[in-house]
Amino acid sequence: MTTIGTVAANFTRDLEQNYSTIASYIAQARERGVDFVAFPEAAIGGYLSSLGNHGDTVKNTRRSLPPAIRLDGPEIARVQSIIGDTVIAIGFCELADDGETRFNAAAVLDGTQIYGSYRKVHQPLGENMSYSAGSGYDVFDTPIGRVGLQICYDKAFPEAARIMALSGAEVIVSLSAWPAARTATAENLQDDRWTYRFNLFDAARALDNQVFWVAANQAGTFGSLRYVGNAKIVDPGGNVLATTGLDSGLAVADVDIAGTFTAMRAGMFHLRDRRPDVYGPLVESDTTASWRDLAHA
Repeated sequence: MTTIGTVAANFTRDLEQNYSTIASYIAQARERGVDFVAFPEAAIGGYLSSLGNHGDTVKNTRRSLPPAIRLDGPEIARVQSIIGDTVIAIGFCELADDGETRFNAAAVLDGTQIYGSYRKVHQPLGENMSYSAGSGYDVFDTPIGRVGLQICYDKAFPEAARIMALSGAEVIVSLSAWPAARTATAENLQDDRWTYRFNLFDAARALDNQVFWVAANQAGTFGSLRYVGNAKIVDPGGNVLATTGLDSGLAVADVDIAGTFTAMRAGMFHLRDRRPDVYGPLVESDTTASWRDLAHA
C-alpha cells in the first residue's frame, strides 16, 4: 500500500511562512505514515494577487510578483532540508537560465533529489502577462510510481492528462491556486460554480484515464483571489477517497496502485479502447485557427 497526502493551505510572499507551513504539513504527514505529499501551485512564494486584464504583470510592477527561483537555488534546497525522505510535489515560480523568463512551475522531489519538473502549459485570464508557457508533459519515475504533473487550468484540457496516462502515469498530480468565481460568487463557496468545476474536473480526469488523481489547492485569500480548497485524492474510478473540503488541511488515503489498476483495467480499459484513427482533427494544426474563429464569431 502507498499512503498519499494532499494539502489545501494558504501561501503568500512570505517565504519563511511558506517554509513553516510546509514543515507543519510534513510533520502531520509523517505522523500518519504518508509516503507522498502534494502541495499547491505557487506554494513557494505565493500566486498572483489578481487575474484578468488587471492582473500582475512584469510590465507594470515587480513588487507583487512571486519570487522567481531556480531549481538549483537556495529556496528549493531549503524545502529539501525540511522534507527529508518524504516525496513531494510542489509549485513555484521558476526562473529560466536567461535570468529573465518566468514559468509557473512544479517539481517532484525529496530531500536528496529532484525527480522531475514541469512548466505550466495552459494559461488562463491574463496569466501570460506574468509567466511564459511551458511546452510539454513528462512522466517521472519516483519511489511511489510513475508521476505526472500539471497545474491548475491544465485540468480543463483532457489532452493534458491523457498524454501523461499514455506515457505510463500511475498518479497525476494537479497543483492549483483555483479561486472562486469572480462574479456572482456563491455565499457558500462549496456551492460556487468554480468549486463545482474544480471538483468535476478532478473526478472526470481520473476516470477518463483510470489513474490516481491527486489535487492540491490553495485555501483562504490572497489579493483579490478567494481560493476554494478542496484538495483531494481520487481513485481511477472517479471516486473521491479523501478531501479537505473548503478548509485548510491534509487529506490522506491509502491506495493499492498496482492492485487497483489490475482490477480497473481488466475489463473496460479506456486507453486500450481508444480510436486514434478518428481523432486526427484534434491535432491538425490548421484546425486551431478554425476553432479560434468559432470562439470569436
